[in-house]
Amino acid sequence: MGRRGDGRGPELCGAATRAADHNATHAKGSILAAVTDPTRFVLVQPSHAGNVGAAARALKVMGFRALVLVAPRHADVLTRPEARAFASGALDVLDGARVVDTLTDALAGTTWACATAMTPRDFGPPTYEPRAHLPTLAAAGQRLAFVFGPERTGLVNDDVYRCHACLTIPTHPAYGSLNLAQAVQLVAYEWRLALGGFEVTPRTSPPQRADAVAVQGALEHWQRVLVEIGFLDPAAPKKLVPRLQQLLNRAQLTDEEVHILRGIARAASDAARRAR
Repeated sequence: MGRRGDGRGPELCGAATRAADHNATHAKGSILAAVTDPTRFVLVQPSHAGNVGAAARALKVMGFRALVLVAPRHADVLTRPEARAFASGALDVLDGARVVDTLTDALAGTTWACATAMTPRDFGPPTYEPRAHLPTLAAAGQRLAFVFGPERTGLVNDDVYRCHACLTIPTHPAYGSLNLAQAVQLVAYEWRLALGGFEVTPRTSPPQRADAVAVQGALEHWQRVLVEIGFLDPAAPKKLVPRLQQLLNRAQLTDEEVHILRGIARAASDAARRAR
């Protein structure tokens, strides 16, 4: 997937049993989310609380909710200030995350798991680029899990072997290091595209194109002014006016733009008269 350049040491202290207080608070809601959401994002041994929070945000903006942490470094990762700050509006996803002991627990109920790694291996599942592989999974209706490794080391071989496919995001050959949350965001985006994506809401109204009469009127106005200021010789116009006609056609002017051009023409004409 990408070498992780934001990790610290590999010491681990998070486990489901040590996160019992948090899980007990929202276990029912978390389990319901995991059962009803067909897409699961699994972070194996995450070490930075900020990445966990940012991953929750990445899921929410793409319409996903099921976040599972396998043996995180900090047992209280879901309540740490960094996690909650980086979640930024996605606290519901963060609070609904599950903490489990093993990858086996995290994958329970899924039918297809995609590991995320960029390190070449002599043995293991086939490697795909997300945009090429994910549409086939969307069409098959799999209960899918995306599995991400620790920030510093990525997934170990045994975890990769548990998966059906390996995803690698195409990056620049000279530098393929992705932050964990960035990798989650990219995969979540690609999966959402494979599922059909979201409609883009227009931010502006469609432009009102000027009709042929308005464009022709602007051209004739400019033609008169160009003669007036000495730029166009009416006795030898050559192809200036037809070229201007083609320029205006390519521009597909709006009504407002026609008014601007005619205003410039009037100002040029007034300036020429004052200069005489």
